[in-house]
Amino acid sequence: MKRLSIIATILISAASMALSQQPVRIPPMVLTTTAFADGAVIPLKYTQVAGDKAVSPDLTWTNVPAGTQSFVLWMHDVDLSLMKTTEDNLHWMVWNIPGQITTLPENVPQGAQLPDGSHQISYFGAGYRGPGAPASGPLHHYVFEIFALDIKIDEKAAATVPETRANIFKLMQGHVLGKAAYVGLFHRPQ
Repeated sequence: MKRLSIIATILISAASMALSQQPVRIPPMVLTTTAFADGAVIPLKYTQVAGDKAVSPDLTWTNVPAGTQSFVLWMHDVDLSLMKTTEDNLHWMVWNIPGQITTLPENVPQGAQLPDGSHQISYFGAGYRGPGAPASGPLHHYVFEIFALDIKIDEKAAATVPETRANIFKLMQGHVLGKAAYVGLFHRPQ
């Protein structure tokens, strides 16, 4: 009887250890907007068709990993190659977004530095530049990506947009805690 008790104790202990070593499932980050559905066509008010009245869409991200110090957001046209390189068209990059912020409102103001300490650029200046793919081709995929980092990147923009993007991504290496993406489609009306 004592032997059965010892075997039962060993089996229960082994089962407890196996269960306690199961990885904790952390839900992935999620990026959303109320402006358009993921994978849908981007409304004209967020595009170059709206001209100077184009605004950035509202963005919200959830399931932020513990230890997040800042965020980097970038929006790019993945269907375009610039100057025969792997560089695509950067429509917006915002970095050093404080770690406690989980939303950007619609119509983020233009300017190299925002009041919360974050910085922004695009190929067309210091702020959001909406999609502008030509009507003559297929719908382009505009990808919004948000990265949660365990550091702050309070880095000023470099002399060129490709250099700035390369610098920011280099500083991000080894510090990404989580990531999410959201896709919008667009080409100019016929």
